[in-house]
Amino acid sequence: MNLSASTRGTSVPVRFVTALVAAAFLLAASVVGGYADGARAAEPARFDPGYIIGDPLFYASGSMSAGDVQGFLNAQGAGCRVTAGGSPCLKDYRQDTVTRAPDTRCPGGYAGAVAETAAQIVAKVAGACGISPKVLIVMLQKEQGLVTASGTSLTPNRYRSAMGYGCPDTSACDARYYGFFNQVYQAAWQLRSYALTPTRWAHRPGVVNEIRYHPDASCGSAPVLIRNQATASLYNYTPYQPNVAALAAGSGTGDACSAYGNRNFFNYYTAWFGPPNSRAAIGAVDAAVASNGAVTVSGWALDPDTVEPTYAHVYIDGTGFAVLADAPRGDVGAAFGAGDRHGFVGTFPAAPGPHSVCAYAINVGAGANSLAGCRTVTVPDQVPIGAVDAVTASGTAVTVSGWSLDPDTTASTSVHVYVDGVGTALVADRSRPDVAAAFGRGESHGYSHTSTLTPGARTICVYGINTVAGPNTLLGCRTLTVDADRTPIGNVEAVTVAGSQVTVQGWAVDPDTSASTAVHVYIDGAGVAVAADGVRPDVAAAFGLGDRHGFVHTRTLPPGRHEVCTYAINTAPRAHTALGCTAVTTT
Repeated sequence: MNLSASTRGTSVPVRFVTALVAAAFLLAASVVGGYADGARAAEPARFDPGYIIGDPLFYASGSMSAGDVQGFLNAQGAGCRVTAGGSPCLKDYRQDTVTRAPDTRCPGGYAGAVAETAAQIVAKVAGACGISPKVLIVMLQKEQGLVTASGTSLTPNRYRSAMGYGCPDTSACDARYYGFFNQVYQAAWQLRSYALTPTRWAHRPGVVNEIRYHPDASCGSAPVLIRNQATASLYNYTPYQPNVAALAAGSGTGDACSAYGNRNFFNYYTAWFGPPNSRAAIGAVDAAVASNGAVTVSGWALDPDTVEPTYAHVYIDGTGFAVLADAPRGDVGAAFGAGDRHGFVGTFPAAPGPHSVCAYAINVGAGANSLAGCRTVTVPDQVPIGAVDAVTASGTAVTVSGWSLDPDTTASTSVHVYVDGVGTALVADRSRPDVAAAFGRGESHGYSHTSTLTPGARTICVYGINTVAGPNTLLGCRTLTVDADRTPIGNVEAVTVAGSQVTVQGWAVDPDTSASTAVHVYIDGAGVAVAADGVRPDVAAAFGLGDRHGFVHTRTLPPGRHEVCTYAINTAPRAHTALGCTAVTTT
């Protein structure tokens, strides 16, 4: 085999028939056995001369075991028939193999054995030389059609030159490389050699290569930026790209200047194992910004094989969140020509402290996901601040007031009020312009809470509650004695009768409050609640609890004797006070 840029492919005229017969099998193949749901028709538009197959797929030497390969050959060769005296089907082929010592190209070496199957040879060579068994299978098909060959097309020459190794375009095949095992091993050895010594060969990755359409130079050429080593290796092995006619023909015949080797490689691989040139998703993290209890991550992600939006997966300390990357990003669209709906931004919960934030661009179909970027951020946490402005008691009612805020937010926060260890939660959302002026966090941070307590010594503590999972703040404690409840006092100053009407008047005060209280007037057992809120300056002067404590109540009664009783009502759930009873007679 000529190991220069003129290495043979399936494009010389004597090989056209084999190439086209193999292509015909592609159209009829039904892929089973777990390798695909059915034959995938390769789309000509997906053929990229600069990226025929990705490196990870090309060098995936462990992607199929010998059993996997055998199952695949059985499925593809299910209809294979052998003519009398003809060569066996590939699925049934066996050969004695020889031992090959490890070297730099095939560091695994090869342990020869008696009567090894084609599947065993393919799998063992793949492992020894670091080439995907799928690639070797596809090359067996695109060179000699061996995977699907049947009947009279199964000739010794197909096995003798199974991989086309040592078969230049301009001369006969080199007899030193005859034989199925020899062909598979040498082809894999050579493919690995291209990767280990890339500058020795005419087709190199990362540079623009002028690649011909056909062995006939008059058919012309076109520049191709070869983007990876696997594609460069295919061109070094078969140095022609398909022209427009070859691609338009799908798996059929193009024109006189068409070459089919690399096109058929792409077609067979696609049909059997999926598109070989699906590119990994790409993306970037533009920013990761920490705020109170959260991290906001922004960037972009796209799958180069589609203009449709993809997803980004954001991981914070290993916990993942999915976010659709569909926001407009004109810069990304201009750079990659894949539309502009690829931006993402998401806010995710995070406790105070340092965090590792990583985002991945997620592939839409076949192809790998990729790391878009990582950042380390620290979520801030300033503890709440505030004060207990006052704790006042009015009888058994105790009122606690003050303010509280979390410096990490302008939102109203919570405070917890504990009385002798029993807590009550409330929101500090009352207007406090003085707090807004002092701290610049808005004015809705005041609180006030009133509770009725039993008499005795009481300890009241107030805590400002953190808006995240951080420490809370003790705003202050107070100790006070709640007075024993004092019963109401009052006086029925007059009970008068005018015909059928009875009028009761007087005053009533609860010493525990300056607020108006109530009296209940019962006549013959029928009670009426009356507000003791009439103006009584004399009562105010006597008790210092305001002047709204007078009452007057008039009721119409039937003729006869009646008993009138009056009670001053306690403002706390304690005992009321009887102000007295009087008997009257109405006419």
